[in-house]
Amino acid sequence: MKALHWLAGAALVFEMPVPFYWLVLHGRVEFWRRHVRLGYLCAVLLAWGGGGSLLYHFRRELFSNPSAAGSAQPLWAIVAGLLLIAADAFLLTTVEIELGGRRLVGQAELTRSGELTTRSLYAHVRHPRYLGMIAAVVGACLLAGTPRLWIVAALWLGVALLAVRLEDRELRLRFGTAYAEYAKRVPALLPLRFGSHRG
Repeated sequence: MKALHWLAGAALVFEMPVPFYWLVLHGRVEFWRRHVRLGYLCAVLLAWGGGGSLLYHFRRELFSNPSAAGSAQPLWAIVAGLLLIAADAFLLTTVEIELGGRRLVGQAELTRSGELTTRSLYAHVRHPRYLGMIAAVVGACLLAGTPRLWIVAALWLGVALLAVRLEDRELRLRFGTAYAEYAKRVPALLPLRFGSHRG
């Protein structure tokens, strides 16, 4: 069971800070475009320095479940958690191959460069990286199975969805009608469309 908690913890430390990184960059993108290196430094320090420290500091509270002392997670939760974390690894790898490492960390946003990517995973969802990140956090919650971690994950999801909105806003400003048309065709996170969307 400890190995599963270590895996869950690693997924959380890697993924939970990501929306905070983007909130820093997208929240003041015009300012950071004039101070690119400082933008990266501040975003990384706040996201992984601050976020990682908080996760480490509260690790006992997040991973202990006093009401289920000594009981193991059900097999379905373990399998689902592992599959969700594996899905994140697949999505991250595919996005990095598609975009390259520099664009993945925000070079295009901070330099107003790059092209609008609408192929591969981006033909099905606008934000596959966020989809993978959310999958990993849910997977980690399933592996750990503690109520406190689910509460933190629910609050974190609100931050992640805010980061998605800010990224959409920045992309609309950078690519204009091309992005607006793309957003009409392709959903943000789930490759599903409900109802008809006509021109």
